Amino acid sequence: MASPIQNNVIVDKNFQFAVNILKFAQILQDSKQFILSNQMQRSGTSIGANIREAQNAESKADFIHKFKIAAKEAEETEYWLLLCKEIGYPQQAQPLLDELFVIQKIVTKIISTTKNQLISRTV
Repeated sequence: MASPIQNNVIVDKNFQFAVNILKFAQILQDSKQFILSNQMQRSGTSIGANIREAQNAESKADFIHKFKIAAKEAEETEYWLLLCKEIGYPQQAQPLLDELFVIQKIVTKIISTTKNQLISRTV
């Protein structure tokens, strides 16, 4: 895995997660689960895209906004993965859910920490 942003845990985790989502999406495509595959691909890869975009945010507020979008995309991805797990793909979906839960915790912490930094600057 080669990522141009070095030593950034959340960027790296999301890049690998997107790769794993795309691999699972191919399994769904091969099983003719096109709607699930397409929706999961969109939301699952959007998490990392928004986090990458946040790396060049114009302000802390912009940074938080992009991370909040990533958090929403993570919620949507969780929904699609839970559906996949329920309809017969538990072995493929569960590891991705486990990976996603770690990402969600990190994203939530980054949003919280950045918000606190913004608040402490204005006080």
